[in-house]
Amino acid sequence: MSEPTKRILDFFQQINAIPRCSKNEKEIGLWLERWGETNGFAVKKDPAGNLLICVPANAGLEKAPVIVIQGHMDMVCEKLPDSTHDFDRDPIRHITDGDWLHADNTTLGADNGIALALGMALVTDPAVVHPPLELLFTVNEETGLNGAKKIEPDLLQGRVLLNIDSETEGEFTVGCAGGRHTLVTLPLNFSKNLDAETTFKLSVQGLKGGHSGIDIHKQRANANLILARTLNRVSASCDLRLVTIDGGTAHNAIPRDAFAVFACRSSDKSVIDNIISEFEQTIKAEYRTGEPALAMALTVMESESQAKMALNAVQTAAVINLLLALPHGVLGMSADFEGLVETSNNLAKVEISDTHLKILTSQRSSVLSRLDEATNRIRAVAALAGAEARSDSEYPPWTPEMNSALLKGCNTIYEQLFGRKAKIKAIHAGLECAVIGAKFADMDMISFGPDIENPHSPAERLFIPALSRVWDFMVALLKSYGNS
Repeated sequence: MSEPTKRILDFFQQINAIPRCSKNEKEIGLWLERWGETNGFAVKKDPAGNLLICVPANAGLEKAPVIVIQGHMDMVCEKLPDSTHDFDRDPIRHITDGDWLHADNTTLGADNGIALALGMALVTDPAVVHPPLELLFTVNEETGLNGAKKIEPDLLQGRVLLNIDSETEGEFTVGCAGGRHTLVTLPLNFSKNLDAETTFKLSVQGLKGGHSGIDIHKQRANANLILARTLNRVSASCDLRLVTIDGGTAHNAIPRDAFAVFACRSSDKSVIDNIISEFEQTIKAEYRTGEPALAMALTVMESESQAKMALNAVQTAAVINLLLALPHGVLGMSADFEGLVETSNNLAKVEISDTHLKILTSQRSSVLSRLDEATNRIRAVAALAGAEARSDSEYPPWTPEMNSALLKGCNTIYEQLFGRKAKIKAIHAGLECAVIGAKFADMDMISFGPDIENPHSPAERLFIPALSRVWDFMVALLKSYGNS
């Protein structure tokens, strides 16, 4: 491992020692602010908490263009069900396995802490030749690019931006999907359980999950949908009354686990056992390649845990049918980029809270009219079920600019360094470039990064040799501005 790579990973470990789930970036922001000031850099912070660290150029490069190196402070906080990790308190534990770095049954946070670490290493290495730099570290990216949305027009001087938030080394991202969240809310009425009823808990667990943008086409199972399908099977043979339901953790993560508590007649237990056992084998056959750890579990709740209230049969059916009717997965492929998902929806979270069923969905599309179509489809399903639908957290698509001077320069440098051409792509995920580009129309932007597998899931891991190549590329790119 090279010395620069060791320094990057050391910075990354320091970053991961500070809890930084989305909307909890105060401490990491203060730490980065102190770090910038300790190194003699001017630091600006806007009211949203976005941080700008201004780094002067090397001698002779003062008049070169200001380059913005950009990443986000927050991370998606996911863990395995049996993990005792506390994201509000505990540092992320790094585990090196050969050339890969991962965490201990939690997300690693390389998305996007590795961008912060790369920026910090670049500006503190005396061997790196660079023009004036602005390190732009944003907040609350993972919940809807919300920090970038609040950047003020006078914050940035640079008009060339390097976004270090892509996850395949050797690829330059030049476009991304837009998106929005739609929350479906259905009011519920509960009634008392009957003495003859038994309360059961049905769990779906062990799924891979993953990023709801870049993994949505990989035919991974959605725990919320499997749970709804299973409850539907049970309800066809038993008078099922739903007590509660809970699944999924974030709008941008494919749900890995879900459970429901329901009441049925005690005499139906053997029937329910057989239905779930048979249907589990059906689901496993459907996902035999992609979900080897998929499992269902049915338990009878202890007498002291028996639910006192449950939905009636009509409302139980309404909840199940609503979940079955809402779309999940790929809704359309791009006509411009082969193999790229154009439009999708993630059936992200479901819960019963405060006598309401709440279902969070996340729509993405690189075509604004198709984004509207997907949202309107969800609104229509909600209306048919007697539910309300409210959308927010919208962000625009980033339209590719194939004649970009930055893209041309990056292509040339990459091929010179590595003897092969980089791939040019757009992605089915949201990037802050879309929001920043809408605010700064003259911003020339590109996104790249090291290989990160399974972001937004506890299986997230970083390929260390790719990190070294990204370093070499960035060093050469920054140095090239001294020759322009």
